[in-house]
Amino acid sequence: MAKISEETRLHFQECIQPYKDKITQTLEKEKTMRNAMHDGDIGLEYKKLLLCEDMIYVASLYVAQNSLSLKLMEVKNNDALNDARKMLYKAIIYLEEIVSNVIDCPYSDLIPYHEKITNVNIVKRYLVIRKLGLEIQILKDAFGDNSKWKWSFIELEGRFATVAKNLIDMKTAGKDFFDPRAQDYETTVLYVRMVQKLLDKSANGYRDRYELSTRRIDDMRDAIKYLLALRKMYIVIGRTNEAEEIKKKAMVWKDKMDSDQKKGLSN
Repeated sequence: MAKISEETRLHFQECIQPYKDKITQTLEKEKTMRNAMHDGDIGLEYKKLLLCEDMIYVASLYVAQNSLSLKLMEVKNNDALNDARKMLYKAIIYLEEIVSNVIDCPYSDLIPYHEKITNVNIVKRYLVIRKLGLEIQILKDAFGDNSKWKWSFIELEGRFATVAKNLIDMKTAGKDFFDPRAQDYETTVLYVRMVQKLLDKSANGYRDRYELSTRRIDDMRDAIKYLLALRKMYIVIGRTNEAEEIKKKAMVWKDKMDSDQKKGLSN
């Protein structure tokens, strides 16, 4: 790799300064909002949703810094990418605070959370989830396939899939999904299909991480939980055949997990 001149480094610093300023401003805004927020406040959950969007925005600014580094100095800016990863975790944590981080649960358990965000329509929820998912994918691409964070992204994407699922009110979505006349029909169909893909991807991701990396039993347990969460969604939208196939798959995976434990192949 060619040596980077001081002139090029200075030019790079000048170019990224506006991004750094926006990051500082946004994080200061977050700090101010957090200090003014208290449990039980009216609109608390909506404020956390706004902070989630702010963290996605900050992550995009860090990724932009990496893009400039590649363009001007032809080197990856791993510090900026790591900071972007941290911001996306913060974004997900805000959503977890709104709708919990439970992978597989009865939809009735989510009702108390949804009652606090009734003013946030499904279009807005879908938009936030799409933005977050896009930024996660952009960051993954920026790190590359051989990144040391390869297996860490399984957790990031899994937690993302969980909040995406928990953010949607399946009682309402289960009706709108079948009613083309419903106001939110199109968004509901797109959202439900997206969550199905995310849950399936996370199930396979945790299974792969278990088999190819960690051999940690909790990874396999989580893989099964994502399958069961997907099964619940299939049941709600009347896809009984798919639900039965997922049930069988989960049983096979559990048998494999139990067998590995007996053989001492897992941690």
